[in-house]
Amino acid sequence: MVFVLVALVVLALLASVHRYVWRRFVGDTTAPGSTLRKVGTVAAFVLPLLSLGAMTSGRIGAPFWLQQVLAWPGFLWLACLMYLTLALLVGEVVRPLLTRVLARRDAAAAARATAGTGTSGTAVDGTLAATPSGTRPRTEELVPAGRSCPSTSADPAPATAPAAEPEAESVRDTEQAAPTAPAAQAETEPAEADPAAPAPATAPGLAHPSRRLFVSRVVGGAAAAAGLATVGYGTANVLRGPSVKRITVPLAKLPRAAHGFRIAVVSDIHIGPILGRAHTRRIVDTINSTSPDLVAVVGDLVDGSVADLGSAAEPLAGLRARHGSFFVTGNHEYFSGAEQWVNHVRELGLIPLENARVEMGGFDLAGVNDIAGETEGQGPDFVRALGDRDRGRAAVLLAHQPVVIHDAVEHGVDLQLSGHTHGGQLWPGNYLAELANPTVAGLEQYGDTQLFVSRGAGAWGPPVRVGAPADITVVELASRQA
Repeated sequence: MVFVLVALVVLALLASVHRYVWRRFVGDTTAPGSTLRKVGTVAAFVLPLLSLGAMTSGRIGAPFWLQQVLAWPGFLWLACLMYLTLALLVGEVVRPLLTRVLARRDAAAAARATAGTGTSGTAVDGTLAATPSGTRPRTEELVPAGRSCPSTSADPAPATAPAAEPEAESVRDTEQAAPTAPAAQAETEPAEADPAAPAPATAPGLAHPSRRLFVSRVVGGAAAAAGLATVGYGTANVLRGPSVKRITVPLAKLPRAAHGFRIAVVSDIHIGPILGRAHTRRIVDTINSTSPDLVAVVGDLVDGSVADLGSAAEPLAGLRARHGSFFVTGNHEYFSGAEQWVNHVRELGLIPLENARVEMGGFDLAGVNDIAGETEGQGPDFVRALGDRDRGRAAVLLAHQPVVIHDAVEHGVDLQLSGHTHGGQLWPGNYLAELANPTVAGLEQYGDTQLFVSRGAGAWGPPVRVGAPADITVVELASRQA
């Protein structure tokens, strides 16, 4: 029941956001019945369907080729939707400011034009017509060309004013030669108008229709450019592969003989319908280039079954480290068949640590299953992994999710290596990640335990990273005794 309610809320939110985006990009900028409006309306229905297909096809067991077909457009559109919406929200602040600036510019231009034609309130006797307050009339109060100015007295104006007729004709000629409105106004204003007729009144607080169209197109165009450029930049970040970071972590219990021991930490590779064998090969080559003593694959290796992605994971067999490569499960392994993947990575030469521990030269290396395994009775077991160890030795723990740090502190772990958060992956997603994780990225201290969280080497969902670049981190252990 709860799942159904959450699904309905998510669908309602997606529908509302798509409606808003359609309105600003299509409804406000195109004419009813136009080709552009028809295309934009069709896209507003098709794109969210592709996104829903991309998110659900793997879970419902759709053929892998269909998952690949849906993944790129479906997931990319989710990233585009996010950044286009953010850009439009910024545009909501800019919109009234731009409208006000254009209104003032138009008013100033109209005032200059009327001043140049002599229609700024000159009476038939050559004097300036006064308003009831004794000041010069506003632009909208100017007497239309060809009509006599109202007298300030109660007596009617003279029936004839021969001297004013040439001036009226001159005003008409000048107004016809005055600069026309911007091109955008031509779409909403009549092609011809009587130059001697008063300007049509506009309701207070409402922009002229042509001005609204112009502002909508400018704001919409800027939002589209900003949103799509952001997504393009973020996609390039993922496709070029992770960069290498290096940090030094001092451990009080680490013996001098283990000083300088280097662990290459990689998490959240997310081999799947989008990131395949070439992605895995880039990561393996990057890790090997660091010549690590040990490789730690800290969960979320895959998004799919061994049958679909086994070949894409094969480059992992090429990992090279003096003390071997180790693996712990992440939550996505339990969506994809954790037992099959544990067996497969073992065949590729990695050593799974399923609530287990091995002794390295100078410290203990332990690993626990991900919390998601609790649904299968295979959750983290700290007692099994760490309960009977010698606490006089330093301990390094591999655990996919940072939230188990408090269990690590309780069991005397010196350093926990985790992933899961992706560093937020899509800004401002890092602020949401902070609500669910003690640390989103980097190294922090919890009691006597240090926690390092990698941003991950791949991407889940949209193959886009903004503000959270992918990384492989070489953690160098330092002995305080050295």
